[in-house]
Amino acid sequence: MKLFRVFALVLLAMFAGAAAAAGPLKVVYHINDSANASAALGNIRNHLAAAPKAKIVVVTHGAGVDFLVEGAKNPTGNPYDVPVQELADRGVEFRVCKNTLEGRKIDKSKLLPEARIVPSGVAEIARLQAEEGYVYLKP
Repeated sequence: MKLFRVFALVLLAMFAGAAAAAGPLKVVYHINDSANASAALGNIRNHLAAAPKAKIVVVTHGAGVDFLVEGAKNPTGNPYDVPVQELADRGVEFRVCKNTLEGRKIDKSKLLPEARIVPSGVAEIARLQAEEGYVYLKP
Protein backbone atom coordinates (compact mmCIF):
# COMPACT_ATOMS: atom_id res chain seq x y z
CA MET A 1 0.00 0.00 0.00
CA LYS A 2 2.83 2.38 0.87
CA LEU A 3 4.52 1.66 -2.48
CA PHE A 4 1.24 2.47 -4.27
CA ARG A 5 1.03 5.85 -2.52
CA VAL A 6 4.61 6.71 -3.46
CA PHE A 7 3.93 5.67 -7.07
CA ALA A 8 0.73 7.78 -7.14
CA LEU A 9 2.60 10.81 -5.80
CA VAL A 10 5.35 10.39 -8.39
CA LEU A 11 2.75 10.20 -11.18
CA LEU A 12 0.93 13.23 -9.84
CA ALA A 13 4.17 15.21 -9.71
CA MET A 14 5.02 14.16 -13.27
CA PHE A 15 1.64 15.26 -14.59
CA ALA A 16 1.77 18.53 -12.67
CA GLY A 17 5.22 19.23 -14.06
CA ALA A 18 4.10 18.40 -17.60
CA ALA A 19 1.12 20.73 -17.27
CA ALA A 20 3.31 23.55 -16.00
CA ALA A 21 5.83 22.95 -18.78
CA ALA A 22 3.07 23.08 -21.37
CA GLY A 23 2.82 26.83 -20.84
CA PRO A 24 -0.27 29.00 -20.85
CA LEU A 25 -3.66 27.69 -21.86
CA LYS A 26 -4.28 28.13 -25.59
CA VAL A 27 -7.84 28.83 -26.72
CA VAL A 28 -9.43 29.32 -30.13
CA TYR A 29 -12.69 31.29 -30.18
CA HIS A 30 -14.80 30.44 -33.24
CA ILE A 31 -17.05 33.21 -34.62
CA ASN A 32 -19.16 32.49 -37.68
CA ASP A 33 -21.87 35.07 -37.00
CA SER A 34 -21.03 38.68 -36.12
CA ALA A 35 -24.29 38.87 -34.15
CA ASN A 36 -22.27 37.02 -31.49
CA ALA A 37 -19.18 39.24 -31.77
CA SER A 38 -19.97 41.61 -28.88
CA ALA A 39 -20.65 38.71 -26.54
CA ALA A 40 -17.51 36.92 -27.74
CA LEU A 41 -15.32 39.99 -27.19
CA GLY A 42 -16.79 40.32 -23.69
CA ASN A 43 -16.07 36.64 -23.03
CA ILE A 44 -12.49 37.13 -24.17
CA ARG A 45 -12.04 40.16 -21.89
CA ASN A 46 -13.40 38.11 -18.98
CA HIS A 47 -11.21 35.18 -19.96
CA LEU A 48 -8.09 37.36 -19.90
CA ALA A 49 -9.11 38.86 -16.56
CA ALA A 50 -9.26 35.36 -15.07
CA ALA A 51 -6.28 33.94 -16.98
CA PRO A 52 -4.05 36.82 -18.15
CA LYS A 53 -1.44 34.48 -19.64
CA ALA A 54 -3.93 32.66 -21.88
CA LYS A 55 -3.03 32.59 -25.57
CA ILE A 56 -6.24 33.44 -27.47
CA VAL A 57 -6.89 33.27 -31.21
CA VAL A 58 -10.21 34.35 -32.72
CA VAL A 59 -11.01 32.61 -36.01
CA THR A 60 -13.81 34.01 -38.17
CA HIS A 61 -15.57 32.86 -41.31
CA GLY A 62 -18.92 33.38 -42.99
CA ALA A 63 -20.91 36.20 -41.43
CA GLY A 64 -18.44 36.13 -38.54
CA VAL A 65 -15.94 38.23 -40.47
CA ASP A 66 -18.25 41.25 -40.58
CA PHE A 67 -17.17 42.74 -37.26
CA LEU A 68 -13.57 42.86 -38.50
CA VAL A 69 -14.45 45.05 -41.48
CA GLU A 70 -13.60 48.75 -41.11
CA GLY A 71 -16.58 50.80 -39.96
CA ALA A 72 -18.46 47.81 -38.49
CA LYS A 73 -20.55 48.68 -35.43
CA ASN A 74 -22.14 46.61 -32.71
CA PRO A 75 -25.92 46.61 -32.15
CA THR A 76 -25.65 49.67 -29.88
CA GLY A 77 -23.82 51.63 -32.58
CA ASN A 78 -20.33 51.46 -31.11
CA PRO A 79 -17.51 50.59 -33.51
CA TYR A 80 -15.75 47.26 -33.14
CA ASP A 81 -12.31 48.65 -33.97
CA VAL A 82 -11.60 49.89 -30.44
CA PRO A 83 -12.29 46.63 -28.54
CA VAL A 84 -10.54 44.62 -31.24
CA GLN A 85 -7.45 46.82 -30.97
CA GLU A 86 -7.53 46.68 -27.16
CA LEU A 87 -7.64 42.87 -27.23
CA ALA A 88 -4.95 42.69 -29.91
CA ASP A 89 -2.77 44.89 -27.66
CA ARG A 90 -3.23 42.19 -25.01
CA GLY A 91 -2.01 39.49 -27.41
CA VAL A 92 -5.29 38.25 -28.87
CA GLU A 93 -4.97 37.30 -32.54
CA PHE A 94 -7.77 37.72 -35.07
CA ARG A 95 -7.82 35.46 -38.14
CA VAL A 96 -10.15 35.79 -41.11
CA CYS A 97 -11.07 33.15 -43.69
CA LYS A 98 -9.79 33.93 -47.17
CA ASN A 99 -12.49 31.72 -48.70
CA THR A 100 -15.15 33.90 -47.07
CA LEU A 101 -13.53 37.11 -48.28
CA GLU A 102 -13.40 35.80 -51.84
CA GLY A 103 -16.88 34.28 -51.75
CA ARG A 104 -18.45 37.43 -50.34
CA LYS A 105 -16.25 39.75 -52.44
CA ILE A 106 -14.83 41.59 -49.42
CA ASP A 107 -11.58 43.35 -50.27
CA LYS A 108 -8.86 42.51 -47.74
CA SER A 109 -7.97 46.20 -47.58
CA LYS A 110 -11.32 46.76 -45.83
CA LEU A 111 -10.31 44.63 -42.84
CA LEU A 112 -9.16 46.08 -39.54
CA PRO A 113 -5.35 46.09 -39.33
CA GLU A 114 -5.46 43.53 -36.49
CA ALA A 115 -7.00 40.90 -38.79
CA ARG A 116 -4.76 38.31 -40.40
CA ILE A 117 -6.02 36.29 -43.36
CA VAL A 118 -5.79 32.49 -43.31
CA PRO A 119 -6.65 30.23 -46.26
CA SER A 120 -9.67 28.64 -44.55
CA GLY A 121 -11.32 29.47 -41.25
CA VAL A 122 -12.52 25.96 -40.49
CA ALA A 123 -9.17 24.45 -41.50
CA GLU A 124 -7.42 26.95 -39.21
CA ILE A 125 -9.62 25.94 -36.28
CA ALA A 126 -8.89 22.26 -36.91
CA ARG A 127 -5.16 22.93 -37.29
CA LEU A 128 -4.97 24.92 -34.05
CA GLN A 129 -6.69 22.10 -32.18
CA ALA A 130 -4.87 19.15 -33.75
CA GLU A 131 -1.39 20.57 -34.22
CA GLU A 132 -1.05 23.22 -31.53
CA GLY A 133 -3.26 21.90 -28.72
CA TYR A 134 -5.78 24.75 -28.62
CA VAL A 135 -9.03 24.36 -26.71
CA TYR A 136 -12.13 25.18 -28.76
CA LEU A 137 -14.75 27.69 -27.58
CA LYS A 138 -17.86 28.74 -29.47
CA PRO A 139 -19.51 31.78 -27.84
